[in-house]
Amino acid sequence: MVKTLVFGASLNPSRYSNLAIHRLVENNHETMAFGVKEGTVSEVQIKTKLDDFQNVDTITLYLNPARQKEYYQDILDLKPKRVIFNPGTENPEFVKILEEHGIMAENSCTLVLLATGQY
Repeated sequence: MVKTLVFGASLNPSRYSNLAIHRLVENNHETMAFGVKEGTVSEVQIKTKLDDFQNVDTITLYLNPARQKEYYQDILDLKPKRVIFNPGTENPEFVKILEEHGIMAENSCTLVLLATGQY
């Protein structure tokens, strides 16, 4: 099972990060969430502090590149095996940094990966 952190999670049901939480839970992936507002989505608590997360396998990003910059070091410190850049979050600068630290970076869509059994 892949332990996944939804980074940029939203309580708004029309947001893709919210849908990703639902789909990850439905597919029996251990799911955690980080966002700017605390709350619960599909029984997953969205936390606003990153020091609550450990042993993260995958981070699925839902932050645009401009907002990602302030979290570069935080994400590196979590030492994930991979980071998924969902559509609209693609960031060549951060991909290079991740790869220099031995972290796999993938421009993909978490929802598509889950729907096609490739997650």
